[in-house]
Amino acid sequence: MRWPHAAAPFATPPPARPLTDPQSIKGFLDPEEGTALARYAVATAHLGPFLEIGGYCGKSALYLGTAAKEAGTRLFSIDHHRGSEEHQKGEEYFDPDLYDEVACAVDTLPSFRRNVLAAGLEPWVIAMVGGSADIARYWSTPLGFVFIDGGHSMPAAQADYDGWAMKIAPGGILAIHDVFPNPEDGGRPPYEMWKQAVASDAFEPVERIRTLEVLRRL
Repeated sequence: MRWPHAAAPFATPPPARPLTDPQSIKGFLDPEEGTALARYAVATAHLGPFLEIGGYCGKSALYLGTAAKEAGTRLFSIDHHRGSEEHQKGEEYFDPDLYDEVACAVDTLPSFRRNVLAAGLEPWVIAMVGGSADIARYWSTPLGFVFIDGGHSMPAAQADYDGWAMKIAPGGILAIHDVFPNPEDGGRPPYEMWKQAVASDAFEPVERIRTLEVLRRL
């Protein structure tokens, strides 16, 4: 079932383009989705800083970090940087360039830091290395914008939603990536999180951009 979408708000000019082309960075975010993230983030900066779950190599951080720079706020990027389930050895999206032979584990943090540095965004992008749920437990600052793009298993997606959705200030934005209403197109957990958000009466759907669902906190 598809929920109706409200008219898109925030008729603000698009934020500045990142100095580094985000499409040159490893990741899975479409340019149209990245531009939408930045547009919505800039419009909510007066409510609080930005936060993303799932920094990977920094593609989304370039869009949101540029928005944070323009708006005079900060992007907090949460990731354990050991890769999601699908990034591990033997899985579909395993990348040997991101594998640390010494640690015997995926490590995306060096790539993330290099890309943020190259884009000139270090002052505006704060990397938080750890589990989303662990950090959420100690977080108290209201947020203007939250982007969930972490692990796509049901426990991981549920923990991200439970930990962060209600930390968004009223009027702020929750953006969820990889939402596939048709199960033949992709995994279900992000879609289930979107359905939970709408059914909670705490959020209203605003816009869908490819696989990105945007909701406003009521």
